[in-house]
Amino acid sequence: MSPERVETTVDGKVLSLSNLDKVLYPASGFTKSQVLDYYARIADVMLPHLKHRPATFKRFPNGVDGMSFYEKHSPSSAPEWVRTISVPSKDGSHEPIDYTEVGDRPTLLWAANLATLEFHVPLWRVAKGKPVPAPPDQMVFDLDPGPGTTIVECCRVAQWIAARLKTEVFAKTSGSKGLQLYTKLSRRSWEQATEEAHDLARAVESDHPELVVSVMRKELRDKKVLIDWSQNVAAKTTVAVYSLRAREEPTVSTPVTWAEVTKCAKSTNPQLMRFEAGEVIARVEKLGDLMSPLTKGPTRAKPAK
Repeated sequence: MSPERVETTVDGKVLSLSNLDKVLYPASGFTKSQVLDYYARIADVMLPHLKHRPATFKRFPNGVDGMSFYEKHSPSSAPEWVRTISVPSKDGSHEPIDYTEVGDRPTLLWAANLATLEFHVPLWRVAKGKPVPAPPDQMVFDLDPGPGTTIVECCRVAQWIAARLKTEVFAKTSGSKGLQLYTKLSRRSWEQATEEAHDLARAVESDHPELVVSVMRKELRDKKVLIDWSQNVAAKTTVAVYSLRAREEPTVSTPVTWAEVTKCAKSTNPQLMRFEAGEVIARVEKLGDLMSPLTKGPTRAKPAK
């Protein structure tokens, strides 16, 4: 075996890991070995959010400063134990796509060894007796700060959205500039989910036109936060919770508490909502998975204040 390759066994599966010393985040010197270590340590809380969902990989073979590409098709070189989810074309224009299902630690580390830094998943999961794509089991609002705003303003908008929803709402940083809000759904069609999300975004925009916009036109976004409701369709994905992001530093899409959202909304410091890989591991050890209710049971009513 090449000296640049290391063979190891993870949960009974043999993995051949390569180029472990390769720097994938040049600004901080964060290496491929450290990426693999992060995903190995975060797997227990990350995997329930990936399991039974077709994953799209965003790969960076030469690090975050190099070329990157999205990969939907599960690579032909995948080990035989890697599971896939076949998703048919909506309009029959192409053959079904066999996506990777990242449902266990070996698959997560195999993907990370391909320099997959980011994992993206849809708002539906494969379930017995349901079609593929299945109906949505989650709704998301992606809050994107326009020029002159930061995640601080996103936190203020998040509070307005949460106040309108009748279900429990979970917040996470995007790991980049914005904030994302999730809530569970049941017994909704995609058309209903899209309409509900759009209606809510327009309602918040109507109440707070000075800070909120619900359409993507760039000329409308100066000093405003876009509530991107359009992610609520079967074909779209959002970055998975606990995924690394391809920024200068190894930041992570991180669950946050509503106390943290409130604190940030009152502050002028966007750094309050910036978390790197090591910090996220420490947060999980202390707080557990703040978004674990999304992977369990039926929709829950919002707790009384």
